[in-house]
Amino acid sequence: MADQHDSPTRAAESPSADHKAHGPASVACRVITCSDTRTPETDTSGQLIRALLEEAGHRIHAYHVVKDEPTHVRSLIRQSGVDDTLDALIINGGTGMSQRDSTFEAVNALLEKHIPGFGELFRSLSYKDIGSSAMLSRALAGLYRGKVIFSIPGSSGAVRLAMEALILPELSHLVGEIRK
Repeated sequence: MADQHDSPTRAAESPSADHKAHGPASVACRVITCSDTRTPETDTSGQLIRALLEEAGHRIHAYHVVKDEPTHVRSLIRQSGVDDTLDALIINGGTGMSQRDSTFEAVNALLEKHIPGFGELFRSLSYKDIGSSAMLSRALAGLYRGKVIFSIPGSSGAVRLAMEALILPELSHLVGEIRK
């Protein structure tokens, strides 16, 4: 009988788990909601992001609701880039295809490194829930001045999917990698 450590499944899981264990237990996050209609009181998606981060042991460094205007979004990202106490930004809203959806352009223009797998995986997972409309999402992630940035759609369903399936499982690991 083979030793349990020889199984292909265990071998594939063990190095990843060991590798991820080196990330910080708590990450300082800025949450930004880009919307022309939401307020802090009506921003259910921003509230969900904050709650999920806190449940996972992460800290909310700052929270903003801003109009979906590229200058506002870029300004907050640039402020974040010089803040040594901040590790990550999670931006929701403005990733669709309407004329007013401009968050993608604002974020994408500043990224120094892209994480293409994030958007690819998000759209793949979304397809299982919403079908072919998933291809319209312009979710993306990358790095800016040592901070990880995730930009996701503003619907609560999309937020929950991105947070639970992709962001929370990798956030500490990714921040640990950036700090090396």
